Amino acid sequence: MARKRNRVSDLNPVAPTSFGEDVKRVRQARGLLQKHLGTATGYSEGYVSKVEKGTITPSMKFAKGCDVAFGTGDLFAEQLRRLMDVDHPDWFAPFVELEKAASEICDYSTNLIFGGVQTREYARALLRSGQPLDTPEQTAAKVDLRMERRKLHENDRPPLLWLVLDESSLRRRVGGDAVMRDQLRHLAAIADYPAVTVQVLPFASGAPPAESPFTLLKFPDDHSSVLYSEGQGIGRVIDSPEHVGTAQNLFDRLRADALSPAQSLSLIQSVMGERTR
Repeated sequence: MARKRNRVSDLNPVAPTSFGEDVKRVRQARGLLQKHLGTATGYSEGYVSKVEKGTITPSMKFAKGCDVAFGTGDLFAEQLRRLMDVDHPDWFAPFVELEKAASEICDYSTNLIFGGVQTREYARALLRSGQPLDTPEQTAAKVDLRMERRKLHENDRPPLLWLVLDESSLRRRVGGDAVMRDQLRHLAAIADYPAVTVQVLPFASGAPPAESPFTLLKFPDDHSSVLYSEGQGIGRVIDSPEHVGTAQNLFDRLRADALSPAQSLSLIQSVMGERTR
């Protein structure tokens, strides 16, 4: 059965509710103390207290632990996902929902690895650098959400994923040599997935057809597509046929200029080897 697509115009961020108050209400109804819930979820009593007061953003591990302790299925995990979608800037939340419904994802990355295939440590390094005022708990929660996006490409019915990565995204030293080595190793591994195609746009190809990163999402129900474009801290989901068509033409040119999948894998492995020296 095709995944149901939400229209772009319907995708407004979900209004946040008090996760902590809900945890407290159910905990008390179950007759549990904060220390009991802490033990059950693998966190301290103080951590539970902060979550219930709303002073920290809980981790996905904590939310799932609450569901197990309370016997609530995936209620709290789903609530946290919705809250984290809202925790994204307003311009990114629609993309997250559309990505889940897409049957095909085509992404061009200029200097960073596509978010949907990032490793945990690579994502953490990016978030710590780009959002330095976040607490460690907030950073951890956002990393958890990014890892949820990664699962989209590891389930039984993944969307087709076509990545064109500028060579600079392989060579930018995010988080240090060890982090980059693991990230490139993961990239090489997913390149072997049947639903994934990875191509590298080498420096030798000259001026790229597109200067900025962008993502095209295609949907199975009505064979439509949308464009996601981001720059200078602002991003937009665009469903204009004219803009989508232009982006598709650019992506076709990028694929033509890029190395073949086999050549791209060789380059990824070569750069990965450089990180061990």
